[in-house]
Amino acid sequence: MKVTQEKLPASQIGLEIEITPEITKQTYEQVIKNLSSTVNIPGFRKGKVPRQILLQRLGTTRIKAAALEELIQDGIEKAVKQEDIQAIGQPQLRSSFDDLINNYEPGKPLIFSAAVDVEPEVILKQYTGLQAQAEEVKYDPAQVENVLDKERQEMATLIPVEGRAAQIGDVAVVDFKGVIAKAEGDDPEAEPTPIPGGEAADFQVELQEDKFIPGFVTGIIGMNPGETKEISAQFPDPYVNQELAGKPALFTVTLKELKEKELPELDDDFAQEVSDFETLEELRKSLEERYQKEAADKTKTNQQEALLAELLKYVEIDLPGTLIEQEVDAMLTQTAMRLAQQGLDVRKLFTQDIIPQLRERSRGEAIERIKRSLALREIGKRESLTVTPEEIQARVTELLQQYAEEEVDEDRLQSMVENELLSEKIINWLLENSSVELVPEGTLSTASETSEETEAASPEAEASPEATPEPEA
Repeated sequence: MKVTQEKLPASQIGLEIEITPEITKQTYEQVIKNLSSTVNIPGFRKGKVPRQILLQRLGTTRIKAAALEELIQDGIEKAVKQEDIQAIGQPQLRSSFDDLINNYEPGKPLIFSAAVDVEPEVILKQYTGLQAQAEEVKYDPAQVENVLDKERQEMATLIPVEGRAAQIGDVAVVDFKGVIAKAEGDDPEAEPTPIPGGEAADFQVELQEDKFIPGFVTGIIGMNPGETKEISAQFPDPYVNQELAGKPALFTVTLKELKEKELPELDDDFAQEVSDFETLEELRKSLEERYQKEAADKTKTNQQEALLAELLKYVEIDLPGTLIEQEVDAMLTQTAMRLAQQGLDVRKLFTQDIIPQLRERSRGEAIERIKRSLALREIGKRESLTVTPEEIQARVTELLQQYAEEEVDEDRLQSMVENELLSEKIINWLLENSSVELVPEGTLSTASETSEETEAASPEAEASPEATPEPEA
């Protein structure tokens, strides 16, 4: 079999394949033989249908098409093996199948073209001495106090209050009934529309503004037990119930009882109640270490992301469609699994209409993820960076203990751990051989937002068709 190779864009290899006359005739005859033993033709037993009758009933076009399918599939497989091509994904026929049927004559050479995706070549213009900026996340001691205060609030005892008006921090017991407030131009004689679920008796609400829709808590502040008052409020937009989003509301509220929180003492007894620590000092120290590590981890993540974004500027990879589609598949699968774990009906979210849009919107991120992965793998090869079996096993053992009650595919877990540890080792090597300047948190995000706003407001952006936002699904 004669095969001629041609390098194509998107990491494809084009193949011109010539099938010998002997094979084209042999395959055609075998197809006729197979059909004669399987096709039902009235008046004839299977396997006893005369050749001419079979050709008349089925038509030469159908028989040629069946023979061609076999010739093309077998020809591509043998060509890839003969040329020792490391193909990925399914090969594609580049010739017109209709033209091949018209030109195909058993006993004469058959020439057709196909293309196969192959692993792309990774061109790294530079990967050491990179310079980038990343935001430094600093540990905030207030985080510890906030956690302790939250625990105290949850353990608080409610004490009835008498002789004063409601104030922030109290817990109020109220009856209320809400209606949609009339807008300007509405019929003043019309009955107000009740708010669905906007009525309750002996409802207990903590007087913090974020505990109810804006305006409701503020209206209760200053009320005395036994007092009834009309309170104007506003549903936020967006809101869970889209029919109420952004609409004004009017609540008739009766304050029946006031309570205030009596917080537990911040001492060793409190620490033992809310944790496994014996003393408040031990609890504080544990929380400090936790948030210090969290800040350090976030800072390192920012450094890694900044460095990888800079690295991609020096990477050239002509990605094959197969890899992109596989990555998009993986991303959508991960999203579907995450949504299912949250209790959402994935079938309603991933409809046949929406999936093509989701795939298209995922392509950009998929391409970036593949480029990162291939660039890191290439750097690992060049610098001979590897992970040892001992490192892999230690991490696998740790994860198996962590998820002891769940079914885990150990072979798949081991492969994932190996990839994760290797990527981590390569990124750490890059950090050691590059310079990432740490800047205060918020610096880069603010600069990025300002740049986007300036770009959006420019005359060029307004005149450009690309600046017109497309509707999102």
